Amino acid sequence: MTNVDYAVDDDTIAVVEDTDLPRRLKDEVYETLEAREGATVEEANELAAAVETRYLNTRVDPLDPVGTVSAQSIGEPGTQLTMNTFHYAGVAEIDVTQGLPRLIELVDARKTPDTPMMTVYLEGEYATEREKAHEVVWNIEATQILALGDVSTNVADMRVQIALNEDTLEERMISAEEVAEIIEDSLGVKTIQQGSQIEFGPEEPSYRDLLQLVEELRDITFKGIEEVSRVVIRREELDNGNEEFVLYTEGSAFGDVLDIEGVDASRTTCNNIHEIHRNLGIEAAREAIIEETNNTLAEQGLDDVNVRHLMLVADMMSNRGEIESIGRHGISGSKESVLARAAFEVTVNHLLNAAIHGEVDDLDGVTENVIVGKPIKLGTGDVDLRMGSTSSGSSQAD
Repeated sequence: MTNVDYAVDDDTIAVVEDTDLPRRLKDEVYETLEAREGATVEEANELAAAVETRYLNTRVDPLDPVGTVSAQSIGEPGTQLTMNTFHYAGVAEIDVTQGLPRLIELVDARKTPDTPMMTVYLEGEYATEREKAHEVVWNIEATQILALGDVSTNVADMRVQIALNEDTLEERMISAEEVAEIIEDSLGVKTIQQGSQIEFGPEEPSYRDLLQLVEELRDITFKGIEEVSRVVIRREELDNGNEEFVLYTEGSAFGDVLDIEGVDASRTTCNNIHEIHRNLGIEAAREAIIEETNNTLAEQGLDDVNVRHLMLVADMMSNRGEIESIGRHGISGSKESVLARAAFEVTVNHLLNAAIHGEVDDLDGVTENVIVGKPIKLGTGDVDLRMGSTSSGSSQAD
């Protein structure tokens, strides 16, 4: 019987329970019937039969080589991908790797994408008021000294002089006193601050030390996140017709952004699957792999690849609780079969190591059986037929 009490009669329950549907789909049928108040047993039977037919038609046949089919289904469209870096989602100011380079990044599980970026959604008044949205922008975008004012060196007095722009300070919500304090903490020097003017120098008069201080000063992040070099703000329309502000960043620091006030952590995402894994867990990383791969194909008009193939790849990359690449340093390099490992890359090394350690290949997979010329153990290759005899003496196939 059902796990939950639904407001349907016993005859309807009997009709649904008599199908071969899994519990999840049976519960969805019950919920649909509840929504259709007054549904008859005949209607329930028709709905359950339609769902069952659709379910049985979408199941994979036993011994179907799903891995090979997935590789073919992703690899063939992959040959149509371009090698370019595209402007992201119509944001002319931000370039993001797309096409084949992006697909390779994903399956190789690169630690850092070539063009890391985040899509930051806002909540409440931060999403609707431009000034509040800009508060979040300045808390994310790295603010360095050249954005706040002009830096010059007084060689005669061995001093570094900073002329801050008061309008910029007000816009980015940082004071001259805070700038001076950050310089003291970061460089270990004593500053003299008067209004928007800041001055400091090396302890001992030295031209080399003076230039070194200027170089170190330019690397200090006075506000925002060091990894995020730029933020673009756009007004976008929602499905319900309303509009909201969305931020697109160059560079990513996913965990830091989620802690900023005004950021909607439930929708914000980034294109670095390892950052998603660290902050949200392996299930979220799996979803990100599927989503990013699907989007990469869709960008090039190849969105007819069945998502189940992408899901299988994502499952293989994440089923051990860590993100593994599909390559000799990941899944292909850790296969049980010696011949399968050798067929992928560095053939001699794999065969030599296997010989030294006395490894045995059970020939269970596709690759190794193709190499030795045996039928693969999938499809009809894994079905054994033998002739048997009936009690009356006539023979039959088991």
